[in-house]
Amino acid sequence: MKRIKLLLVLLISGVTLTSCVVRNEIVDDGFALSEYISSYDLWYVDYHRTTGSGEVPFLSRAFTISFLNGTMYTNNNIVDVGKTGNGFGIAVGNYGTYGTALETRHDIDGYFEFDVVQLSSNEIRIDDLSQNVSYYLVGYQVDTFDYDMLFYDNIEYFLQEFKAWERTDEAGGTPTPFDNEHYLKFTHENDVTFYSSHDPFGTNVDYINWDFEGSYIVRNVTGENSLKYLTLNYDNGDTEEFDLTVINDETIRLKHVSSRTTYIFSGIEFIQYLKGEKTSTTKPAVRNSGRKRTKIERETVPKRK
Repeated sequence: MKRIKLLLVLLISGVTLTSCVVRNEIVDDGFALSEYISSYDLWYVDYHRTTGSGEVPFLSRAFTISFLNGTMYTNNNIVDVGKTGNGFGIAVGNYGTYGTALETRHDIDGYFEFDVVQLSSNEIRIDDLSQNVSYYLVGYQVDTFDYDMLFYDNIEYFLQEFKAWERTDEAGGTPTPFDNEHYLKFTHENDVTFYSSHDPFGTNVDYINWDFEGSYIVRNVTGENSLKYLTLNYDNGDTEEFDLTVINDETIRLKHVSSRTTYIFSGIEFIQYLKGEKTSTTKPAVRNSGRKRTKIERETVPKRK
């Protein structure tokens, strides 16, 4: 009944207000902030909407955050999301609430305090005034979370979560020089650099000789939520364009635009991004705690005919 009442208040007040402060809509309505933030299994960190010049490190690593019985959980990887920690991710610290304030103590990054502003029934903005940064969180239940959205909205980070991508299948089309590209790598040092290799299939990833380097661009496609356009711009001047789709959390499909050849690439050595050293994953992982997200602004283009 409390959630229904909250929703009715939002619908009525939404006519005249562009956003609702939690103090007005939750605390005064008898619906405590602690109860509200734990009423959703997952809060998606819509990092591309982040504003301000500061940073809260653990939120810059997280794709989702959960607040359950005083413990914070985050999914810092896209690979295995929905599986790690029964969907909640890994425990990263503790939290508490008072009034409109959310206090967090991260195991590595320490103490942060946020003011919580409710924007809709399942969307909040959390402001860290001392750090001059605001994050936007969207609430979901585990069984209704749109995992496809997570993959495609953050496709650059998904590409970075393996040490390399090995071509495992090829079908149709006409011959092109890209047929010789057996491995691709997208690094987390920045969001625009890729490497490619002609090394034989089955080469140990640590011994791959990266023959070529370049920059890449991912574009959104009008009216398509499960399709991206990928352009590889080689430093030697060559350009290759593909339709990019995700098959599962370790396999992608690249359809070459000019030759119409379809390539399947599979990820090698999953890189798990952690809050510390002790956790578990369903895949053998290379462990790394260094990646942080940056805001990505993609161009949206019409679908190819």
